[in-house]
Amino acid sequence: MAERVFTQSFSVVGAIIEKEGKIFLVKENQGADKGKWNQPAGWLDVGEDPVVAIKREVKEETGFDFEPTSLVGIYSLVRKDRLPMTGYTPHALKLIFKGNISGTNHDSNEEIAEVRWFGKEEILKMGTDQLRDEDIKQEVEDYFAGRSFPLDIIRHTVQK
Repeated sequence: MAERVFTQSFSVVGAIIEKEGKIFLVKENQGADKGKWNQPAGWLDVGEDPVVAIKREVKEETGFDFEPTSLVGIYSLVRKDRLPMTGYTPHALKLIFKGNISGTNHDSNEEIAEVRWFGKEEILKMGTDQLRDEDIKQEVEDYFAGRSFPLDIIRHTVQK
């Protein structure tokens, strides 16, 4: 894993996985947000295509194979709540995908303590003591409102 640097903004990919009106969340098992619910998500590695990254992150955190179908949106999250405990304010640009899953999930691993399906209203009632990032509520609302951008809005170029 690359060293994480929080003095500049960084990129994160995340997935909204929905089945029968419920959203799949994972409970963090490490770090400052241990014990909080999040969608399957993680840092975009330097040089990595965002579509490849979200497939990797979902597989690592859930066991599911994920095929992204569209982008729900791009969210800018500034975590000022981290300043007192860490001395920095992380600023993530989050690319949130929706798509289809296949395969079987695992219930936990080194990074994930637990997995569970939640109704929209359950998620919207969660506070930051339960939900990792406040913007997850907006992401879920946008998903259920039908926000969707084609994957080809993302242009990945590696200059040699």
